[in-house]
Amino acid sequence: MSGLSKGIRKVEVALRWDPSPAGAPPTDLDLVAATYEAGDPYGAPAYLVHFDSRSPDGTIYLDRDSRDGQGFGWDEVMTLELDRLAERYARVVVGVVIQQRTAHRTFVNVLNPGLRVREGYTVLADDDFGGVLGATAATVAEFARDGSGDWAFRPGVHGFEDDPATFTRHMGRARPS
Repeated sequence: MSGLSKGIRKVEVALRWDPSPAGAPPTDLDLVAATYEAGDPYGAPAYLVHFDSRSPDGTIYLDRDSRDGQGFGWDEVMTLELDRLAERYARVVVGVVIQQRTAHRTFVNVLNPGLRVREGYTVLADDDFGGVLGATAATVAEFARDGSGDWAFRPGVHGFEDDPATFTRHMGRARPS
C-alpha cells in the first residue's frame, strides 16, 4: 500500500528542559528551522524560523517559546506544515540552540533536556541529547522531499560547538558519511 502514502505532512517538534537551580542564570534553549531550496539543498538557508519569527508563508511557526524552561510539559513547540510548503523547497532542518548570553553552556549543563518529534499521535523520534553532551547546539531532525515529491523524515541528533549565528549558517551542510 505504499502507493497510497503521502509522506510526512504536518510535524510537531517539542523541546523541554528543567529550569536552572535557584541563583543560577536561566537556561534558554531555542528551536530553529532552516529551509533549503531544491537548487541548493545543502547551501545557505532560504530562510530561518526561530523565536519572534515564522516562515513567510506561515507553514513553519513556534507554538510555544520559553526563555527559562519553566513551562508546563514541553517548553518550546514548533509546527511544520510540510504538505503546504512550496515545491521549490527540498529540505527542512530543525535544530536546537543553547543561548550563550548569561553563561557558556553545553547540553551537559542543561537539566533534564528532552526532544520529541511527532506526526499526529505517531512519535517519530525521542531523545535526551545524551549523545551530544559537549555541544552548544544540535540538529535534531531533517525532512527532505523524495523522488515523488513526498516528505520523508531523517532522524538523528548531531552536535555542533558553534555560536548560534554560525550554527544557523552551517546546520544544513552535508555530513561526511
